[in-house]
Parts: sequence; C-alpha cells; structure tokens
Amino acid sequence: MGTINKRSFVLLCGVGLFAFISYNLIRMPLLSLFARSLGAAPEIIGFIVAASTLTGVVLKWPAGALSDIYDRRWLLVIGLLAFALPPLGYLFVEDVRWLIALRFVHGTATAVFGPIAMAVVADLFRQTRGAALGSYTAATQAGAMLGPLLGGWLLTVAGFPAAFVAAGLLGTVALLLFLVTRLPPQIPHVASGTGAKALVRDMARGARTVVKNFRVMVTSATDGARQIANGALMAFLPIYVVSIGMDAAQAGVLFGVQSVTSFIARPTMGWASDRIGRRPLILGGLIICAMTIAMIPFTSMFAGLLGLSALFGFGEAIVNAAAAALVADLSELKTLGSAMGMQGAIMDIGHASGPILAAFLVGGLGFQLAFPIIGGVVLVAAAGFGVAVAQGKVKAVA
Repeated sequence: MGTINKRSFVLLCGVGLFAFISYNLIRMPLLSLFARSLGAAPEIIGFIVAASTLTGVVLKWPAGALSDIYDRRWLLVIGLLAFALPPLGYLFVEDVRWLIALRFVHGTATAVFGPIAMAVVADLFRQTRGAALGSYTAATQAGAMLGPLLGGWLLTVAGFPAAFVAAGLLGTVALLLFLVTRLPPQIPHVASGTGAKALVRDMARGARTVVKNFRVMVTSATDGARQIANGALMAFLPIYVVSIGMDAAQAGVLFGVQSVTSFIARPTMGWASDRIGRRPLILGGLIICAMTIAMIPFTSMFAGLLGLSALFGFGEAIVNAAAAALVADLSELKTLGSAMGMQGAIMDIGHASGPILAAFLVGGLGFQLAFPIIGGVVLVAAAGFGVAVAQGKVKAVA
C-alpha cells in the first residue's frame, strides 16, 4: 500500500475530528430536546436517541465488507456526505415520525465512515497500527467531546436552526478536508465478477472468513462487553449521582473527566500496545473498567466519583486502542474492512444493550448490586479473552 505521509495522516485525523463534532453536536444534547419540542414521549425519545446506533448494528459490517471490494476512498466520501447533508434535514422536520426516519439516515454517517476509516488507518500503518489507531480515535474522541459543548452553546444563544446549520457546515468541512488528504488507492481485493450476485458472493465469502476467525470474534465480543459497561454508565450514572444528593451539572463533569482521560490516554496506550503486546493491555483495561463500575455505587463523595470516572476512561482507552489494533493484526488483509465492520457492529450491540441490562438490574436489585453485576460481565469477558487469544503480537496475514 505504501507509506502515508505525516501531512495526510494529520488531515485524516482532522476529518475524523470535524465529522464527529458535527455528529455529536446534534446527538447530545440537541436531539432529545428537539424531540421533546415535537411532543415526543420519554420512551419515544429513548428510541430516537438509539436509532442511529441501530443503524450501525445493521450497516457497519456490510460497509466494511464493501470496502474490501471497492476503493475505500469513495466509500469514505459517501460516509462523509452522510455527515454533511442530513443535519440540514432537521430544519424541515415537524413530526416525530420524520425525525425517527432522519435519525436512521443520519446514522449511516458513522456506520459507513467509522469502520472504513479504521480499516484505512490499520492498513496503512501495519507496523505501528496501535499508535496510529490510538491517535486517530483520540481525534474522533475529541470531536465527541467538543460536539455537545458547541451544540449546547448554539442552542442557548441561537436556537435549533443555527445548531443544525452549524452541524452541516462542520460535516462539509470534514468532506473538504478529506478531498485534499490524498490517500493512496485503497483496493485490497478484486471482485470475482460483475453484478449483484458476484458482489453478494464476495461479501459472503469475506463474512465467512471473519466469522470463522475465532480470535477476531472473541476480541470483538470482548470490546462489546466493555461497551455494555459504558452504555450502563451513560444511562444510569446521572440517576445515581442525583439519588445521592448531587446535581446534573456534577454528573456532566464526571462524563467530561471520563472523556478527557480517554482522549489523553488513547495515543499512548496504542503506542504501548505496539511494543508490549495487545493482550496484556486489553486484559488490564477490562479489569480497570470492571472494578471501577463496581465501586461507583459504594462511593458517595464527589472526589471519589471523579477518580473512578477518570479510571474508567483510562481503562476504556486501553481496551479500545489495543482491541482495534488486535482485530487488524488477526485479520487477513483482504478482509480487513469486513473485520473492522464486524467489530463495530458488535460494539454497537454492546452499547445498545448496556442501558437495557442496567435498567432491569437497577430496577430489580438497586445500584449496589446492579453495577457490580455489570462489572462481573466485563470480568467474565476478560477471562474468556485471556483464554481464547494467545499471548504475543500477531502480524496481519497477507
């Protein structure tokens, strides 16, 4: 594939930054408030927020599989168009049903762009992909942090229309940056024929290769277990914080600390995984995530919760950077996009199921049993990963 120059990689990170600022500007906090302004009931608001994640569950693997057949650069352009154009559609939404439909469409942005961009980075940096993926995901994490801050401010000073237009403009900036990035051709595999049947046959062949790769599936499921804990905290940490006498602003600070810690740690942890191996870091990160979520309901001091939130973000950073690199290491190059798409879909399943699992556990058992049980799920996943995935670095198979 050749070596990508530093300028192009920095631009690609900039693409991820602006794309995810655009996406998360609408996702938090605008979306739920906009849905409420349209008269949506609370349970409908929850579904609207989850709709884009459901799109990822359905589309991430097919998008990744297509990128193993067609030039990834053109597929990335399609994903970036989904960042730039749908935000303008919110300006014309006056009905909850249309908002739900638009959320599914908007979800194609991360569903298409996310796994393919990860496959591009993993392919271009085969010897240092941990550090490269860590740096790239740190850029997208920065976008995820800045988007809600900008969205909340724009909503306060200018209202919904200005915020939606800003999201569209930022998505357009991401698209324009990509067009000047000058990535090398991204065609790792040649289709076996023409027409829909040949396309489906090639995608199915890639899927079978990935699913039969036991260690890839275990690593992806392990990252999905980490996302269960993340989803549970996203849904119920604010409720726990308020229940012990704190306020929503303090809950927001806890999420901010978690995000900042994760953002800072990702490049370093990716670099470390290139040198000491992916497996020990993934195991360590899972243990940190499990222990911190289990300790939260036994902590009532804000300073203690700050420390636990920071530790959880650190554990997440370790697992996310090292697991993505390990999936790439364990995959055949001709099915790299399919593997990254499968990992993304499994992560979305975990993230979507976390709040549901937590709701049943918190409702039936209370926080002091629910959170440790979720931590136990993460520990079980860590044990399974430790047994199933051999120690040491694994080079990508050509």
